[in-house]
Amino acid sequence: MSIIDINHSKSTPNIHSFHLPVMGLGYTIDSPIKVARFGIDSCVSIMEDGLIESMRKVLCRKFMEPYLTIDTKSEDARAKRITAYLNLLHKIVNDQITQLKAESFEDAGSNITKYFEMLPISQPFARLYEVMRNAKHQARIELQEVLRQGIRPGRIDVNIMTKVDKLNYNEKGQALPREFSDALSALRGYAMSDLCSSVVFSAGMNPALFTYLEQFDDFFPDENGKIKKGVILKVSDFRSALIQGKFLANKGLWIREFRIESGLNCGGHAFATEGNLMGPILEEFKSKRTELEAELFKICQTALSDKNRNLLDKNSKVRITAQGGIGNFEEDQLLLNHYQLDGTGWGSPFLLVPEATSVDKDTLNRILEAKESDFFLSHASPLGVPFNNLRISSGEDQRKERIKKNRPGSPCYKKTLSFDTEFTKIPICTSSRQYQHLKLKQLKKTGSDNFEHEASIILEKDCLCEGLSAPVLLANGVRPDRNLEAVTICPGPNLAYFKGVYSLREMIDHIYGKTSLHQEVNRPYFLIKELQLYMDHLKKEIQQFKLAPDRKWQKNLQSFKSNLETSIIYYKGLFSEVIEKPKDLVQATQNELDNALLFLKRINIDLD
Repeated sequence: MSIIDINHSKSTPNIHSFHLPVMGLGYTIDSPIKVARFGIDSCVSIMEDGLIESMRKVLCRKFMEPYLTIDTKSEDARAKRITAYLNLLHKIVNDQITQLKAESFEDAGSNITKYFEMLPISQPFARLYEVMRNAKHQARIELQEVLRQGIRPGRIDVNIMTKVDKLNYNEKGQALPREFSDALSALRGYAMSDLCSSVVFSAGMNPALFTYLEQFDDFFPDENGKIKKGVILKVSDFRSALIQGKFLANKGLWIREFRIESGLNCGGHAFATEGNLMGPILEEFKSKRTELEAELFKICQTALSDKNRNLLDKNSKVRITAQGGIGNFEEDQLLLNHYQLDGTGWGSPFLLVPEATSVDKDTLNRILEAKESDFFLSHASPLGVPFNNLRISSGEDQRKERIKKNRPGSPCYKKTLSFDTEFTKIPICTSSRQYQHLKLKQLKKTGSDNFEHEASIILEKDCLCEGLSAPVLLANGVRPDRNLEAVTICPGPNLAYFKGVYSLREMIDHIYGKTSLHQEVNRPYFLIKELQLYMDHLKKEIQQFKLAPDRKWQKNLQSFKSNLETSIIYYKGLFSEVIEKPKDLVQATQNELDNALLFLKRINIDLD
C-alpha cells in the first residue's frame, strides 16, 4: 500500500468503527481524557452542572491547570460551567496528542504504538503501521512520520436528554426566561466551547431546544461547507428519524448522524418501540437510506439558501450507527456489513474497563457478583420512563433502608428532575421525600383499590441526580457533597454476560475479533435477547391491562403484538439465510422463534 492510498482513502473518516455512548451522568464524563488520544469517540453528559463543576476542580488539580470556581449565583452559571469544563477536556486531550506524537515507535509500551495496534486490521493506518514495522532505515523513518501526521483524537461529543429541560427560577421564585432552562443552557454551554464535535439529542423532540440551535453559527456550514459542531439524533425507528431530521433540515441544520438505539436492550432509560425490533428497523434504514439522505440534503440546502448562509459541502453524508446489547465481533460485523452501518456503539461492557469509564471499586465488585436476574427494568426514574437498574447496587440498598426507617424518598438538593406540580406551584421531583410523603398520604386518604401497587411504584423512585453522579467522584477519590455516596448504576442487560475487569486493549481486541473475552455460556444472540425483553414487556403490559381494561390500551397492545409477530417472521429468515452459526445453534434459535410466535398467537387481548 502506498502513502497516496492512505492519504486518499475513501474509508469512513472515523479512526475506529465503534464509539462510547453516554452512560449515566458520570460514568463517561471524563472518558475523553482516557480514550480520545487513541482516536476513540466518546460522549459526555452535560445535564448536571454541579457534577461538571466538581469534576473540573478534580481534573484541574490532576493536570495542574488553574481553577477558579464558577459559583451557582454567577450570571448564566450553568452554561459557563459547561463551557469551562469542555474547554478543559479539549486542552487536556490536545496536550495528550502532542505528547503521544512525540513518543518513539521503538518503545513497545508507548502510547503511540498502542494507538496503532488497537486499530481494526482493515483500517488503512493499521496496515501502514505493519508496513513500517517491517521497513528498514530511511523508509522506516519516513513511514513513521506519515503515521504521526495521521494521528488525530477521538471526538468529545456531548449528550443532552431533550426532556430534561426544567425551567429555572430566581431567588424571588420568578421563572427565568426560556433560554435559561436546563436543556437550552446546556446547549449554550456547548455552543460557546472550543470543541469541534457533535451534540447528541436523546429522548425525542424538543422544538424549543432544536430551534435554539439557530442562534449559534457553529451549527451551520462555513465558507467551505464544513460544520464545526454537528447534530446527532438518537432515534428508535425510521419514522422518528425522518420527522426530527426534516424539522431540523427546514432550519438549515444538517444531521451528522442518526444513532439508532434498541428500545429495551440498552442501558439507562428504556424507550420501548411499538413492538418493532431492531432487525426490521435497521432493514428499513438500509433500504431507505439514500432516499432519506437526499431528501434531507435538498431541504437543508434550500433553507440555507433562504437564510443567505453558506451551503453544505456537496459530498455531505449522514452517518448511521446502532447500539444496544452488542456483545461480540460477529454481532458487530452483522451490523456493519449486512445492515451497512457506519459504526456501532458499545456501552455497558466498557463499565468493566477502568481505562475508559469511571466506576467506583465497590460498584465494580457488585457488578461482577451480580446474577442475570439482578439486572432489571425498574420504575426508579422520576421521569416516569422505565429505567435499567441493578438490584444489588448501594443506591438500591439506601432506598430500601429509607423505606424501612419510614423515611422514604430522597433529600432533593440538585432538583434536576423536578417536574411534578401535583402538590406544589414550583415543580418538585417524584423521588423526593417531600413528594413521596404527600403522594402516599393522598393515596391513603382516597382509599385506592390498587394502593399497594401504586405505592410500590412511588417508593421505587430514586434520586438519579446523586446516585449517577457519585461513582465518578468516588473513583477519583473525592467524597460527594453531604456524604451522599450511594451509587445508582444503569447498565444494559448485556452486562450480565461479561465477568471480569478488562484493559482497554482487551476490550477493543474483543470488539475487532482479534481475541475473544470469556462470556457466560448462556448469553443469547443480541437480537434474540431484545426479543426476549420485548416478550417480557408485553406480558407485564397485559397483566396491567387486565387490572384496568381500556379500549385505547387494547388497540395499542394488539398493534404491539402484531409488530412483534412481523419481527419474528423477519428473524426466521435472517437466521436461516444471513447469520452464520453452527447448525445446532441455528436450530435452537429457530425453535425459540417458533415458540415465541406460538405464544403470541395464543394471547387474547380482548375486553371482558
